[in-house]
Amino acid sequence: MHRPAVWLPLSLSILLYGCASRGEPPQTVTTLDLQRYQGQWYEIARLPLFFQRKCVASEARYGVLDESRVSVHNRCRTAGGDWQEARGEARLVPGEPAKLKVRFDNWFSRLFPRLTEGDYWVLYVDGDYQQALVGHPERKYLWLLSRQPQLSDAQREQLLGVAREQGYDNLDELIWREAP
Repeated sequence: MHRPAVWLPLSLSILLYGCASRGEPPQTVTTLDLQRYQGQWYEIARLPLFFQRKCVASEARYGVLDESRVSVHNRCRTAGGDWQEARGEARLVPGEPAKLKVRFDNWFSRLFPRLTEGDYWVLYVDGDYQQALVGHPERKYLWLLSRQPQLSDAQREQLLGVAREQGYDNLDELIWREAP
């Protein structure tokens, strides 16, 4: 005989735990070697972002400045074939080896530097530093990155699997890189 008085609270507890755990931020990698991470990365896919709304293909180049700072040079190709560029800097959050704050150099960010910083969390990087998954603590952003402008189907599915495990349930909204 089932006791509703026992099962109902237990079921509600499990349901509430499941809802609460989705509210947890994604997990970053435990270590990030900035020396190995620096260099050229191609954006394979991204969640829609206002500042990338005209981009059909994006690239990023990172360069180590010191043990906690990285130069950032982003560029994107528009549908018309023009390239747009942005330069900035990322700094590691103290005590967080894979959480960075990124700020791009423009007049507004020079006036209000802390207001214009964005979260850049490295959620996954393969052992050879050839593919990476970068996100945001509230899952507002997501980038699938590769050292090559294309991924194999297996590599793409691996990155999508990691994104799903990290709680990204809106992967159908991803914008994929267009070939030149």
